Amino acid sequence: MATIFSRIIAGEIPSYRIAEDDRFYAFLDISPVSKGHTLVVPRQETDYLFDLDDALLGDLAVFAKRVAKAIERAIPCKRVGLMVIGLEVPHAHIHLIPVRKEGDMNLAAPKLQLTAEEFEDIAGRIRAAF
Repeated sequence: MATIFSRIIAGEIPSYRIAEDDRFYAFLDISPVSKGHTLVVPRQETDYLFDLDDALLGDLAVFAKRVAKAIERAIPCKRVGLMVIGLEVPHAHIHLIPVRKEGDMNLAAPKLQLTAEEFEDIAGRIRAAF
């Protein structure tokens, strides 16, 4: 059975796509802790980030860096924080979170409630900056 992320990548579940190539897919988190909160996933379905082979893991980091730079250009923030937890979905992924202070990286914090139009606007701005 495919993970929710594999179903998103396959287009079975809609997403607010930010960027993609033949190995990676980046999309807005639909329960964001800040505007621009993005998930970056390998297309290869692997549960644990550190089970990815070294080349894919390194390339994932470089792809995530490109996405983070686009987020910085599109979303007012001090930095884009990177977080990996990997317990909530059994598919390796990286959270890229625009932050103004360290507390902004708290995934247990209340999530933003954004409209579809707000998600589309944010995704469009980041895509244009990519």
